[in-house]
Amino acid sequence: MDSEHFGTRAIHGGQHPDPSTGAVMPPIYQTSTYAQAAPGDHKGYEYSRTQNPTRHALERSLASIEGGKHGLAFGSGLAAVDACMKLLSPGDEVISTHDLYGGTYRQFVKVYEKYGLKFHFTPMSDAAAVRALVTPNTKMIWVETPTNPMLNIVDIAAMAKIAKEAGALLVVDNTFATPYLQQPISLGADIVLHSATKYLGGHSDIVLGALIVKEDTLAEQLYFIQNATGAVCGPMDSFLALRGIKTLHVRMDRHMQNAAELANFLKSHPAVGRVVYPGFEDHPGHAIAKAQMRGFGGMISFAVKSDTYADASKVVSTMKVFTLAESLGGVESLSGHPASMTHASIPKDQREASGITDGLIRLSVGIEDVRDLKADLDAALSLLL
Repeated sequence: MDSEHFGTRAIHGGQHPDPSTGAVMPPIYQTSTYAQAAPGDHKGYEYSRTQNPTRHALERSLASIEGGKHGLAFGSGLAAVDACMKLLSPGDEVISTHDLYGGTYRQFVKVYEKYGLKFHFTPMSDAAAVRALVTPNTKMIWVETPTNPMLNIVDIAAMAKIAKEAGALLVVDNTFATPYLQQPISLGADIVLHSATKYLGGHSDIVLGALIVKEDTLAEQLYFIQNATGAVCGPMDSFLALRGIKTLHVRMDRHMQNAAELANFLKSHPAVGRVVYPGFEDHPGHAIAKAQMRGFGGMISFAVKSDTYADASKVVSTMKVFTLAESLGGVESLSGHPASMTHASIPKDQREASGITDGLIRLSVGIEDVRDLKADLDAALSLLL
């Protein structure tokens, strides 16, 4: 069943009861191989790296909620990034946002530069600056929006126009926004990427990546790469991701409600210097976010007033409801220190140029009672006064 309404697609999109038992949830096909009546005479499944019914159910759901035609589920978000890079050849160039996730940056620079790919990192709020970097070798434009962790907003339609003019693929990492808040394919993206570890799974119990595409030939290329290099996810993780997707829209509404209240609280706190949140009207990308997103998400970044590691560390190490941990997007609230955790692989001068200072804290706002979250933040921040 597919519907124009997101909540229905999240629960039913691309899904059907199991034909053999009527099971409402797709079974966990915990098998590596499948019986064949004769060589090549099988029921559509030969080997679980290539095909698995639980993974296929997840991939159909991913395609439905992103408004695509084909979904691919990977062993991690970075495995999905890796598959995109394998579409390219030595000498090809990629234009990327400058403040992207540290793991993606590390893969680009530490793994793929030595194979002859060239990467240009630039603020993507200026479409003219992006266009100026285009050469005949530009084969991909890489967008995160909102970016991690600075929550910058990139105009997807504007990047799609540049990519089309250049004959390049546009990849949009939609992890922070989720398909509930943003539909990059409808805005011109060729490939949408997710770390499904985050909001799609939603419960901090899986590691999984996803790609969604609309065009058949591109999907065939990616399926070949995935099968040839083996970066698939297992059936149990596929099952858990499907479970998470079914409540995505409900969870995101609460994430956003809590984040909006906490962002305003932090903005008025005397121990806080700056607060980055796309829902503020003075955020430079607010108008674009309002136009291309359903809401402003559940992430907040802020710097302590001193903007020092010592004070930031004190805050994140003291909080009780917010857990100091890598990752984001789960039902529980998490805090992180990007400069020493998720973005430590980016050189300090480049981090600071994009706003990732030693005093910056990233919050993944969960779905707990907001009063407890506010009290937890206040108690930790008050230690700095």
